[in-house]
Amino acid sequence: MGCSFSGLNALYDTVGGGGGDIWVNDYRFRVVRRLGDAGPAGSFVFLVKEVVAAATASDGTGGAVPGASGLAKKKGIDPSHISADGTYALKKVLIQNEQHLEQVRQEIRVSSQFSHPNLLPLLENAIIAVKGVQDGSQNHEAYLLFPVHLDGTLQDINKNMLEKKEYFPTISILQIFRQLCAGLKHMHSFDPPYSHNGVKPDNVLITQRKDQPHLAILMDFESARPARIAIRSQADAMQLQEWASEHCSAHYRAPELWECPTHADIDERTDIWSLGCCLYAMMYGKSPFDYELDEAAGESLQSVTKSAQIKWPTEAGPSYPDSLRQFVTWMLQPHPAVRPHIDDIIIHVDKLIAKYSI
Repeated sequence: MGCSFSGLNALYDTVGGGGGDIWVNDYRFRVVRRLGDAGPAGSFVFLVKEVVAAATASDGTGGAVPGASGLAKKKGIDPSHISADGTYALKKVLIQNEQHLEQVRQEIRVSSQFSHPNLLPLLENAIIAVKGVQDGSQNHEAYLLFPVHLDGTLQDINKNMLEKKEYFPTISILQIFRQLCAGLKHMHSFDPPYSHNGVKPDNVLITQRKDQPHLAILMDFESARPARIAIRSQADAMQLQEWASEHCSAHYRAPELWECPTHADIDERTDIWSLGCCLYAMMYGKSPFDYELDEAAGESLQSVTKSAQIKWPTEAGPSYPDSLRQFVTWMLQPHPAVRPHIDDIIIHVDKLIAKYSI
């Protein structure tokens, strides 16, 4: 069935303050509001509310019974991902060309493989062909439906805390970080392993829970792909570097993706580097290489990343234990062969949680 054209109009109207209904395959949603942009140009996220088919209430009033049909009845969906109030996030992607179309299809294929509490699940998707308004050419638009987390991203929370000169306590950092590790372990455990290639605070959704640690969910699988790549020529190396420059955030990108040797075996430990940068950012609000750039006059981001000389803020602020700083340094090994694997990271973070929970 795909996505109805009345739904397309609803999405366009919503940007201007209107609203309407949209069908994604067999499921109907009412557009509530636009949440923001998602990554590259031409991607938008909307808050939508499911409209379920009415069923006669048992009290004879004839009212609709919530969850009588719709996503709640779809096979294969974890019940924990079904929204109690029917709200979800709908990502709309304007597809520019055939290459972009294949990238979106790949994102859908990859996302559909993962099932883990700390990875954002893809609940439903549709790709439809539409005619260009100007020249009548045929283009495509994709609609991807996800659970919604309105507390924002780790980057949002970091920014708000820094403005108030507030910082996460050590145990909160470790609890959030442990959940990211769990999500990545799921991806790294596939055969062959998948790397996320976009681990950064912007891609971590946070839900604040009363009397419980924050829930952390890793999202955005646009750049995820099989992690192990054999580089055997300069052409292979250049191809990888060009791909990384387009798909991996520079401030969280491993050195081997900046300057790849002509004979190398790239693996999922590129994500471990990004994890180390993410842990530093939870502590101080920015990537370690953002901080080093601020301190080093005339240096490029590539050069400070390759040097892997981690500098720690000296101004008044949070006081974190040396063990946490050493943990960051361990992940930011410039040579991937000596960088730890995700299982090693989990063992260590569990020890630190036990130590600082007392």
